[in-house]
Amino acid sequence: MSTGETAAYLAALQWHLDQGIDEALADTPGQMLTATAQNMFDTKDMGLSSGPAIAPPEKNLTPKTNAALAALNETPPIAHNSLPATPALREEAVKLAQKANSLQDLETALRGFEGLTVRKTATNMVFAAGNPHAALMVIGDCPGSDDDRQGTPFSGAAGLLMDRILQSIGMTRNDANPAQAAYLTQILNWRPPGNRTPSEAEMDISLPLIERHIALAQPRLLLLCGGLTAQTLLGQNENISRLRGRWHNYAPRTEGLAGDSIPALVTYHPLYLLATPGQKRAVWADMLMLAEKRRELGIPAQAA
Repeated sequence: MSTGETAAYLAALQWHLDQGIDEALADTPGQMLTATAQNMFDTKDMGLSSGPAIAPPEKNLTPKTNAALAALNETPPIAHNSLPATPALREEAVKLAQKANSLQDLETALRGFEGLTVRKTATNMVFAAGNPHAALMVIGDCPGSDDDRQGTPFSGAAGLLMDRILQSIGMTRNDANPAQAAYLTQILNWRPPGNRTPSEAEMDISLPLIERHIALAQPRLLLLCGGLTAQTLLGQNENISRLRGRWHNYAPRTEGLAGDSIPALVTYHPLYLLATPGQKRAVWADMLMLAEKRRELGIPAQAA
């Protein structure tokens, strides 16, 4: 194995650890990065490859190594580093959130918000998609390259897979019936340059903004896709593999922002599922939990 391959595999391993994937699912290794998703989340009929689009292959690297690098390049990192936000910027974000009385107010205010430098390198602001009256609100990690280009959350291959996942329990993002629809957004409204790790300061500033977004949308259920989203909104430090598989109670933590407690379920981000289809069984189990919770809350499974 060449030095370049060794470095790439070590980087891929570190990425899995950052995602919270620190448990073995089988006794022997498998080609998780090159396998295709199957069954309910099959991507073959979408005209897509099993993973995100990749950059031109590096010289002297094997296809397996390039697949690992593709996952690293396209998947939003979720680790926190850097210093907390300055009190002034944090206060500005809180005041902006408090003044927004509608989703339109919030979107307009965000477009003029200068408190996050990532907006300067992003192509588009990514606000939301789907039915804003939906009973289910889906929140993902930072915008990826497709989201940034289109200005829409959950775009490209990950978006098509997200749609397939929702369809598996009878939901679509644009259904006119709020009970069957989903409202989608992301924890940060701009893509960090190079898909770099969001800083602690950026997340401190973003927290009151996404908390206000949730309060204005008034969903009955939250689906949190990715470790960054789950840890930020739930105030938890556990890995995503330990946060998923059970229900949590979300409530805003920013002082001065009121909001109801909402049942929240954690699952893997579609980008991670594209790169690691071996986790599709875990995501399907999460969707069954979501469907059961909808029944418990009296949210109809089919349009009247």
